[in-house]
Amino acid sequence: MCDYSLHHVASRPAKVGDKLITAKFINTPTGGFSAVDHPSVAVCLLPGTELAFERDVECEPALGILPTRKLGQRLARFRQVNVDQPCVHHDALEFPDGKIVLVTRLREGQRATVLQMPATAVAAKPTVEAARERPLSLVE
Repeated sequence: MCDYSLHHVASRPAKVGDKLITAKFINTPTGGFSAVDHPSVAVCLLPGTELAFERDVECEPALGILPTRKLGQRLARFRQVNVDQPCVHHDALEFPDGKIVLVTRLREGQRATVLQMPATAVAAKPTVEAARERPLSLVE
């Protein structure tokens, strides 16, 4: 998926083996993923897509004045959060230790590879009921 504020950005679906980079897009406050060789095109991930980062993932500081935070993780699974709220960011990464980070909070310029797509798009489709079953603990 591509977050709600990326609807006016050129986009394409992700595929296994894609080399991605975290990016901020023109005319939107939202960050996301783009292909390394096409930085202006957002690459949309399906919930359940697995990513491997080249280095430990870093998040932008909450206030913009503190140093970036390293999460100590290189593997993540894409998911969506807050699906019942239409005007908030939904795209997130879940890490093996259970931390969940909004994609828009990732530091720009981090490289990742798409390792695996979900087995079926139908099985990975988020629902409001599924989102309510598991409490979220977003990393700030």
